[in-house]
Amino acid sequence: MNQYNWAITKSMPFGGLTMDLHNRPLYLVTDETHLTPAAFLQQIELACQSGVSLVQLRQKTGSSLEIYQLAQQVKAITDRYDLPLIIDDRLDIAQAVAAAGVHLGQSDLPVAIARQILGPEAIIGATAKTLAQAQTAAEQGADYLGVGAIFPTTTHVKTVHTSVATLGAIKQAVPIPVYAIGGLKADNVAAIAPAKVNGVAVVSAIMQAKDAASATKALRAAVDQVVVPG
Repeated sequence: MNQYNWAITKSMPFGGLTMDLHNRPLYLVTDETHLTPAAFLQQIELACQSGVSLVQLRQKTGSSLEIYQLAQQVKAITDRYDLPLIIDDRLDIAQAVAAAGVHLGQSDLPVAIARQILGPEAIIGATAKTLAQAQTAAEQGADYLGVGAIFPTTTHVKTVHTSVATLGAIKQAVPIPVYAIGGLKADNVAAIAPAKVNGVAVVSAIMQAKDAASATKALRAAVDQVVVPG
């Protein structure tokens, strides 16, 4: 497998999903803040119906059993729309629910170790805020990068911000897809156009939207104008 080639197609051993890594420009990262369990799942369902390309379950609270059960519910939704589910941090949960893969932060397991555990076909994403972090993740076998926060964000208030210039430098330096993340909305995503990233990841712009379907459609239309597919 050439993990550095965006054009590859991975046949997922976990869920049986064949994941073509082309044309997945809008990435939803979940957040349960201010939502009931039912509303949380409803926001995800509406997003999946309305233009999201892939979904990451990011659940920092709860027991392993509770996170596993929630992951099962979310995967039932993503499966209905043939969308890949990525699990934040928890390799065990990803394996247990046959998710497409995992996303790893800078304080999580190294990408290379996760690759040894999950095998060559799993999708492994990594967070990067600097060029050095991005290059390390790519060298270790990451399939994509989430880079940011680009703008101030309500979900990571104390996060280190990444400039659009750094975002563009990372995109030029690594041979894997780059997703911009952090405070991105339909009305400001045009600001990252010079970076020529492959996609945009959002949290509150969808999860906290009063009308998640309309918000997703507006985001997808805006994102499609600024990303570079493939």
